[in-house]
Amino acid sequence: MKISASVKSSFNQHETVVATNGAAKEMAIAVKPTGFGSSINGGELLLLSLATCFCNDIYREAAKRNITISSVSVEFTGEFGGEGEPGFNFNYKADVVADAPAEAVAELIAHTDRVAEIHNTLRKGLNITLQG
Repeated sequence: MKISASVKSSFNQHETVVATNGAAKEMAIAVKPTGFGSSINGGELLLLSLATCFCNDIYREAAKRNITISSVSVEFTGEFGGEGEPGFNFNYKADVVADAPAEAVAELIAHTDRVAEIHNTLRKGLNITLQG
């Protein structure tokens, strides 16, 4: 699966596009009040990415176990210091309402935490290369 994301920004214009295997989707993100850049920051998008990954994966993993989920709520938090410093203290909590016993839902949540791809990518660490 090949995933990409792009941003094109100029005064009072901010275009964001994501794609998976060539299927592109535009995302509406407002421009900063100054007219340049995104009104949301990369840290917010990173945490949204983690929350979205868990949410989507819990439905996927529940289907494998024939568990029907009626709602999922995921809240991610993290902290960032000064410019150039990496984030720290990343935590999340998930509330899953499903048609299964509490123990089965707890195991589903723990299992999904272990297999969530974005979580595992960050836990493992990754190289990011600026291409010329």
